[in-house]
Amino acid sequence: MRAAVYEAFQQPLSIQNVPDPTPARDGVVVRVQATGICRSDWHGWMGHDSDIALPHVPGHELAGIVEAIGTEVHRWQTGDRVTVPFAVGCGHCPQCLSGNQHICDDYFQPGFTAWGSFAQYVAIPHADVNLVALPQGLSFVDAASLGCRFITSFRAVVVQGRTAPGEWVVVHGCGGVGLSAIMIAHAMGAQVIGVDIKDEALALATAVGADHVLNARQTPDLIEAIHDLTGGGAHVSLDALGSAQTCRNAVLSLRKRGRQVQVGLMVADYKDALIPMNLVIARELEILGSHGMQAHAYEPMLDMIMAGTLQPRKLIGGTVTLEQSLTALTSMSNFAITGVTVIDRF
Repeated sequence: MRAAVYEAFQQPLSIQNVPDPTPARDGVVVRVQATGICRSDWHGWMGHDSDIALPHVPGHELAGIVEAIGTEVHRWQTGDRVTVPFAVGCGHCPQCLSGNQHICDDYFQPGFTAWGSFAQYVAIPHADVNLVALPQGLSFVDAASLGCRFITSFRAVVVQGRTAPGEWVVVHGCGGVGLSAIMIAHAMGAQVIGVDIKDEALALATAVGADHVLNARQTPDLIEAIHDLTGGGAHVSLDALGSAQTCRNAVLSLRKRGRQVQVGLMVADYKDALIPMNLVIARELEILGSHGMQAHAYEPMLDMIMAGTLQPRKLIGGTVTLEQSLTALTSMSNFAITGVTVIDRF
């Protein structure tokens, strides 16, 4: 099969012919029809993820068709249209047995713990626990855009953030994660503020549901502006980028008893970022993480998509070939891409 491969961190990728994968006894092989290019893939390419062994094929936001199945797979058959969460559970550990497969003690992540979906085929283990059937009316490109950013934002806004109609939600960072969160929060009836440093990202934030947008570089006192707009601070804030500054700003944006949800990855220089814990105590703030979503939790989100309440296609900035993905991934170092880019030609 053809795949995009890097043999050293922070070095150019190349298209190579590599062996086709075979299914594990409880797994499947998916013929990839579309896969998103995510900032998490960029973090992996940069060397920020200790799970990656070289040479490596990135990619974890995938949708496709079941090509082959293992002998212990019972719920799926060849030809099924499927997607999969980026964090795959084993089905047996205490986390999985409690329904939290996305934080499995023995997790599998395509594109990180094993070769991923920047390829014609990808192997997924524990298929009965982790695959998600795609509605017939949902395209593969749209489904691929859900794989990491959208599902993580859905859980962050709806489950972890407990967003209620009429509440104020501020989203710091209007990339794929942030734009997803804005769309979802708007659909939940919240009043939404989008924050970014790029005017084109803020324009897209407005298009997908932000009531207000703020350019962090051009706003003299960002935190004061947020508190003024919200009448005392947001009920829910999300750091959708993952930096020391956006994490801190997300906490400072909150009103008393507000909820801060950390969605953007805090890695490399930011893994030990300082948080104003004095305010967390004095204002009784909550700080929560959000890491993906379980396969069994997709149904409400898919129902909203099929009803048109959520429209992830609006977040797709463009589609590319597998060859074009080589530069699309590495150019994320410059924050040059607005919206979600999806590979749909292999």
